[in-house]
Amino acid sequence: MAIIGSVGQQTLRSLGGFGDFCRFCWQTIAWVPRGTTSWRNLRLLLPQLYSIGTESIPVVVVTGTFVGMVLAVQMIAQFASVGLIAQMGTIINLSVLRELGPVLTGLMLAGRVGGGLTAELGTMRVTEQIDALRAMGSDPIRVLVVPRLLACMLLIPVLVMYADFMGILGGYAMSVYIYGVNGTEFWRDAVRTVEYFDILYGPIKSIFFGVAIGLISCYKGFRCAAGAAGVGRACTEAFVAATMAVLAIDFFSGMLLNTLYELFFGLRGL
Repeated sequence: MAIIGSVGQQTLRSLGGFGDFCRFCWQTIAWVPRGTTSWRNLRLLLPQLYSIGTESIPVVVVTGTFVGMVLAVQMIAQFASVGLIAQMGTIINLSVLRELGPVLTGLMLAGRVGGGLTAELGTMRVTEQIDALRAMGSDPIRVLVVPRLLACMLLIPVLVMYADFMGILGGYAMSVYIYGVNGTEFWRDAVRTVEYFDILYGPIKSIFFGVAIGLISCYKGFRCAAGAAGVGRACTEAFVAATMAVLAIDFFSGMLLNTLYELFFGLRGL
């Protein structure tokens, strides 16, 4: 009976936490249309654009480059053995643009951006700065959460495009200069098969990545326990939750985008 009671209490706590998160998301989304209509709100947004976007470029560039290079290293032997080495351009471009670039960039940003947001807001909660904002009549969600959420939504797709570009260049460099693939064939095959939909595939999905990372990280920061241990635990929970959310969103958004493509344009290659 004790075990059943413990499971029941844990289930109730989980449901209560999920409900609290949903309410937090609703309050944040309700503020978003009003969070960009004044110069004061824009001044709150600009530092977050720099922190989330500009300072993440080195991480994204390195990640994207090695994604393309590793993909070329793993694929070259298999394609050479079946005489399809000329198709390297198609495989590398489509793989980077549609899956590897967006997903791995989202996972890296879940740690780099999500952890930073959670630690920052968690420290503000522990030092009672959030309570001070409420005492002064300001809504902490409008002042603290909305600018960070908007920055994630706006700039994570841009960072994904950086990663895609560097991934394609990395795959091209490994294929052509290391393994001797014909550069003209590499690009000609890629241009023939890659469509505008493939280029937009990753950035579209990454908008939802940005929403998930921003909301989860800010929520964990707002609800973290007291003390340094509480902030550290909140950062760990935010990273794990954001990573799982990115993978789940990648699956469902991929299914949705593929269905829409088939609905409006038909099956690829037909």
